[in-house]
Amino acid sequence: MSKGTPQPRRISIRAFCTFGRVIGYAGRHRRCRGRNLFCIVQRQPRAGWRIAYLVVRDRSLTRLEQHPGSFESFEPVRGRSLLFVARRKDPGAIRCFLLNRPVVLNKGLWHGIVTLGRESDVKITENSRVRCRYWDLGRVLAVPK
Repeated sequence: MSKGTPQPRRISIRAFCTFGRVIGYAGRHRRCRGRNLFCIVQRQPRAGWRIAYLVVRDRSLTRLEQHPGSFESFEPVRGRSLLFVARRKDPGAIRCFLLNRPVVLNKGLWHGIVTLGRESDVKITENSRVRCRYWDLGRVLAVPK
């Protein structure tokens, strides 16, 4: 580093608080183990968006969800996840992807996510107000053995 350039520091909640917010799930270990955890990290209602953080603990799904009026990003932060998607309500149309890079889902896309490990973390950006619809699959989508 050249003279006068500040030394890099590790980001922590305390060190960064005067500059912004660290994205994560506070209190993740105090909450119900074995269940997914979801929290809104930042909301900008007048601009119409929010950032959320999802701790994925599910290893199987029995339903997919859809947000008819919102694009939605899934951005892997930690661990490995599988993303199930379908453009229409047809079991034969369901596809599965390893969530190894950030993606934006189209409005109205059926989707669900599972972890390949004990848990994984995903950052989500979506409309500030999200309407959810659910599709009960009548079967289980599970992590392949």
